Formats: sequence, C-alpha cells, structure tokens
Amino acid sequence: MTMTDNTVDYIAAADNSSEGNGIADEKYFATSDNTEQQEKHNISTNDSILEALNISKRFGDTIALKNVTLRLRRGTVHSLLGENGAGKSTLVKCIMGYYQPDEGQITVAGQEAEISRPQQAALAGIGMVYQHFTVIDNMTVLENIVLARPIIPRWVNWRNEAELITNKLKDLPFSFDLKQKVSSLSAGEKQKLEITKQLLLDTKILILDEPTSVLTPQEADFVLTELKRMANKLGLTVLMITHKFREVMQYSDDVTVLRKGQFVGSCSVTKTTPLLLSEMMMGEKMTVKPLQRKAWPNVSNKSFSVEKLSINNDRGLLAVKNIDLTVLAGEIVGIAGISGNGQSELVSGISGQRAIKSGSLAVDGKPFSPTRKNLQAAKVFCLPEEPLRNACVPNLSVAENMALRNFDLTSMSSGFGILSFSKIIQQAKSLILKFNVKTPSAFEPIGNLSGGNIQRAVLARELSNSVDVLIVANPCFGLDFSSIAYIRQQIMLARNDGAAVLLVSEDLEEVMQMSDRFFVMSNGEFIMESTPENADLVSIGQAMAGHMQRNAPRGEHNYEQAT
Repeated sequence: MTMTDNTVDYIAAADNSSEGNGIADEKYFATSDNTEQQEKHNISTNDSILEALNISKRFGDTIALKNVTLRLRRGTVHSLLGENGAGKSTLVKCIMGYYQPDEGQITVAGQEAEISRPQQAALAGIGMVYQHFTVIDNMTVLENIVLARPIIPRWVNWRNEAELITNKLKDLPFSFDLKQKVSSLSAGEKQKLEITKQLLLDTKILILDEPTSVLTPQEADFVLTELKRMANKLGLTVLMITHKFREVMQYSDDVTVLRKGQFVGSCSVTKTTPLLLSEMMMGEKMTVKPLQRKAWPNVSNKSFSVEKLSINNDRGLLAVKNIDLTVLAGEIVGIAGISGNGQSELVSGISGQRAIKSGSLAVDGKPFSPTRKNLQAAKVFCLPEEPLRNACVPNLSVAENMALRNFDLTSMSSGFGILSFSKIIQQAKSLILKFNVKTPSAFEPIGNLSGGNIQRAVLARELSNSVDVLIVANPCFGLDFSSIAYIRQQIMLARNDGAAVLLVSEDLEEVMQMSDRFFVMSNGEFIMESTPENADLVSIGQAMAGHMQRNAPRGEHNYEQAT
C-alpha cells in the first residue's frame, strides 16, 4: 500500500554542523521576536476572528509561555504544533479561561475578551473538545448534549429539547439516537458526540486537542473532511492541536509552531513541508536518510511469546482477553488499535507493572515472570508510553534516571554495596553522547528536558546493554519529526541486531512503517493479523472499530465482517 504522508519513508537526523537555533525560523516563518510579530507574522490579520497576543504564563519559577502570539483566520482550520512541553495546552487553556495569562490579551472578532472561566469562553463562541472524553457514560446522548450548555435551565422540557436537537442535527455531519446511553457508544462515536456538543452550542471557534487519537483511519478522514468543509463553507474556525504531519498538510489552512513556550512562527501550509515544520519545532536543520531494514531468515525459536493471556484494568474488568502472541528474534510485531482497547494493560502486564489475571509468558521457550530480576536476566527491556510518568523520576537527574536499570549491580558500586556516583555519572555522560540527548548536564533533573530528549534518555537506558526483547508503547506520541525519526531508527537497529520487538502504537502509520507483521486489537482481543504489504485500510478500520469478528479457530487468520 502507499502511504500519503512523506514523513513515514525517511529518517531525519539533526544537522549538528549548523550553528545556533532558529535556522528555519527566519527563512520560512515569522521571527520569534514578538516585538516584530505584527509585521512579520505570515498570516493575514485582516480577517482574524481570534487573537491571543503576547501571552505569557508562569507557574512558580517555570515559564510555560513567553510572549506567544496566535492568530486564527475566520473560516479556516489552523494547526498548532510543538513537541510535548512546548506550551500548546497552556496556551489553549488560557484561551478557554482555565488559566489567566500573566501578560497579554485575547481578542474575539476584534474586541478584547475577558475570559476568566470556561463558561465565559462558551458565551464568546469558543468551545473545546479535549483529548479525554467529558461525556457521562450512564446518561443518554440527549442528556449529555443539554448538560454541555454553559447555562442550564432549572427545569428541562426533554420532549421539546429532543425535537429541537433532532432538527439541528439534520444540518450537522454526525447523527445519533438521542435515547441511546453513551456507555454503548464506541470511542469514535463518543468523539463525534464531543464535537457535536460544541457545534450545537453555535460555537464559532472550535479547539480540538488530538482529535483523531481515538478514531479509525476512515473516521479520522471523515471527521476532518467535514470540519474543513464547515470551516471553508460555513465560517467555522477550527484550532487543532495535533502531532500528525499528514493531518496538518492535508486538512489545515494555516499552522503555528511553538517551541519551549515561545512563538516560533506561523504560515499557510502551502508554504511549508513536514521537514520544515520539524526544523521549526526543533530549532535546527535536518537531513533525511532511508530507514534500513535487515532481512532475517525465518527462524523457529520463539524469542518472546504469550499464551492465553488475560489482564484486568484498574476497575477490575477484563481488558486483555485470552490472547496468544509470538514475536521472533529479528522481527517487529506491531499492535494497532484505538486507544482504550486493552493495549495499555497488555504492555503494563507483560512488563511487570500490572498483575496478570491468567495465562503465561515465555522467553526463548522458557516460562517467564516479569520481575525486575527476571527482566534483567532475560534481557527484556521496555520503552513505555508517557515515559516521564511511567519510566522516570522527574526530580532525579538525568544520570540517576539512566541508572535505574543497573544501579544495584556490582558494576555500579564502589565496593561493600555502596553506590558509586562517579560510575553513574560516567555512564550517563557516555549514553548522553551516544544517544545525542540534549541536556545542560548529566545533573539536570530529567523533568526539565523536552519530550524528545526524555524519550532519548529512557531509550538510552533500555538499549545500553544487549537486548533480546524490546517492548515499545506509543514511542513517538507528541514528538517532533527529528525525535520521531531518531526513536524509530533506534528501534529498527535493535530489530536488526536480533531483538524481538513488540511495538504497540495508536499511530497506524507508525505500525505500518515499522512492523514486519501486525495485529489489530479491539475490545481486548486480536481481531486480525496482516503484513504491511498485504494490508487493506478498509479492513483495518473495520477491525479497529470492532466491526469484524473471527470466523476461524485461534491461530488462524480468516475473518468476516460482523453483521
């Protein structure tokens, strides 16, 4: 199959020969000097419906935003880019009234707006769909829609509300059974309901935070196509926070880039490329080189396997249901699926962070229990999602975090069981250099690093020794183009060196690019298996949405669409 996003076929590497930051800033975008933004901002101010001007926000000693300007043109889709920690969420929370800017002002339709709480944002015509659902599962669709209003009447005439909303839905792209309980909706349907709630409020400016993370490929394209149509033809203005360059280039009219809490630049998407956008996010020039995949012969040894594995979620409900999986040495097996279908529980279970309800694990055919000691002995390593939360101690230094895997080994002691901090620092300096981790020093608290460099630091720790099994979960979410390319390259190198790699990702393009073969996971089960070469996006989308079912004994891979 052919992928449309030109970011998936290449690895980007930082060009360290360039000097300073802002290499692409002046050439391709407006300057980051806000004293000159009015003249050099590359988006017209003639038809701006919303302007966030010179916004600054501090949390204690931390500067989250510094003189950031954002302009949205009426009737356009505008993407907001920046790696994790760049200030995107802080900026939109200032616009929505969750935070009050320390400096700067927000204007709506040319008038300064005083927005001190979300209700005021709603009354000003600004609505937001958050990354996590805000719908109430045990209420109906109708009840959720009514409760979304900024001002709720004391008494509700539900019959009149149903009639009114039914008529309004005729003009919107998504339809619902108003009597249906939200708990029975799929993740994609819930996301469409979140968008519909805002559209029914006559929202003029719609902010979307990673809107396609819970959608199948077909749902994502449909939703973004409809929003772009409503923007270009009906005057809706959409601000979309995303990390997917394909969505930016295909559906956005304009794009703004933030880096380390500062405005970097804005422009029309017709005047840029994914590579240039990534340079803006990183502040350095990059070159591209092909991603190399080593050919491995079919081998019979099972490097990593699970059998009849079941795992509960935090509520005690079954999230992983009796699955079988084998990953051979020298291959990447991907697991694709919409968020919330058991992937997180699977990764935390097989990496020892969650109890396994039933089933077994094996490494090289031998029974395996994922304790710290056994993980070390079997050379099983893990790069979990959200590594700062799941794989780091934020207030500890980079050096100390890099030593979390081996600090208790004899090689890291100075004798008599006493830690050798000189060895910990020496190890960190070596890994920082080898994996190009950008940090002021090995003593810097790891929580102060950018998202990409936190990911590099954790990857350096996990790959610093010989690896037989590598478990990776959403390794590139929210990262810039360069960091994405580097992380994927390191995963591929581990595979080429003979590691069995399990890649769990909600980014289907990542699964398709990286995997030798992959499964689609839905409702805690593997619904289908394929290779990238034989993949059919329609069938994958149906499987991700739960619209396919098995029609064969376990271990075979014939499927039919559910009726």
